[in-house]
Amino acid sequence: MHDESNPADAWGLDTRAIRTGHQRTGEQEHGEPIFPTSSFVYESAAEAARKFGGQEPGNIYSRFTNPTVRTFEQRLAALEGGERCVATSSGMSAILASALALLQAGDEIVASRSLFGSTVSLFDKYLSKLGITIRYVELSNLEAWEAAVTPATRLLFAETPSNPLSEVVDIAALAEIARRHGAWLAIDNCFLTPALQQPLALGADLVIHSATKYLDGQGRAVGGAVVGPDKLLEEVYGVVRTCGPCLSPFNAWIFTKGLETLGLRMKAHCANARQLAEWLEVHPAVERVHYSGLASHPQHPLAARQQRDFGAVLGVEVKGGREGAWSVIDATRLLSITGNLGDVKSTITHPGTTTHGRLSDDQKAAAGIREGLIRVAVGLEDLADLQADLSRGLDALA
Repeated sequence: MHDESNPADAWGLDTRAIRTGHQRTGEQEHGEPIFPTSSFVYESAAEAARKFGGQEPGNIYSRFTNPTVRTFEQRLAALEGGERCVATSSGMSAILASALALLQAGDEIVASRSLFGSTVSLFDKYLSKLGITIRYVELSNLEAWEAAVTPATRLLFAETPSNPLSEVVDIAALAEIARRHGAWLAIDNCFLTPALQQPLALGADLVIHSATKYLDGQGRAVGGAVVGPDKLLEEVYGVVRTCGPCLSPFNAWIFTKGLETLGLRMKAHCANARQLAEWLEVHPAVERVHYSGLASHPQHPLAARQQRDFGAVLGVEVKGGREGAWSVIDATRLLSITGNLGDVKSTITHPGTTTHGRLSDDQKAAAGIREGLIRVAVGLEDLADLQADLSRGLDALA
């Protein structure tokens, strides 16, 4: 009988996205089941003692052992090429759990300036309370990364491509810097997913995901995940087990089903985004389009080398500053005005007042978040309809 829990190494990414992780129950179901239970029962007190004590594998409590969550974890680990995955309640809790697992007072993080606003807030407002120091550098400047590292540095953290300017860092080179200084490298891979980029294969130690985005793909649920070697993930698992930022079985099931179409969706997202970016780049109301899939992007060759494609998030700078950006956003009728992304529905937002709104003016300036910047996360609608919707506001600015 075919054992889907142990896929052959030769399986391609799409096959792994569909077949890995599911261990059929005695019901012989074809689709993955949901186990909406808080606890599990045992045949005897001795069995319970063995499982609680770690002498025997098995389910204990859904805060840290649930079959549906485990299916999602095993499937995502297979896609990223990691030994293990630990699922969490959100992408932010995945970052927090990783930091609590790996760092202590006196340690330092070197991070890119080009991070999601909530990640910056987590680092500056909360990790700093624990005695952890954070230094920020320009994402693509490897010399700056090298110069910022000290003997106390334990973690290098980057999003690549960045949110929302599509900046890219050479992951293999950054991993070499981390190794040379005895630090770990964590890469937030939520913009590309393992369908387009596999940071572990390039030398990263951890991959962070907001499963809320493309892993789901339809904006239905909130969740996160950390993927990496078993030794590091055991510590992350300990944080989830003890502190409780766990993923619900229902959300895990949604993400598992989302992974089945990940490869197909990302190809379609990228195709739409590339064409929309090329169209926007020549519009008279647009000052600049930030998208690594454009030949005009300064890091296009690097992105082409380490990514399978370029993702579907565009940073679009329009004329007129904030007033111009807001007028374009308000003129849309099809695109959804929301801070989320990774949906089959295209979304649009003003980063300076939403996703990065909690950053100081200096932090925004350092990260390139200007007043005229709009973020468009390109979905799967017809390209002509997206162009018509954006034209309404852009044409009025031209």
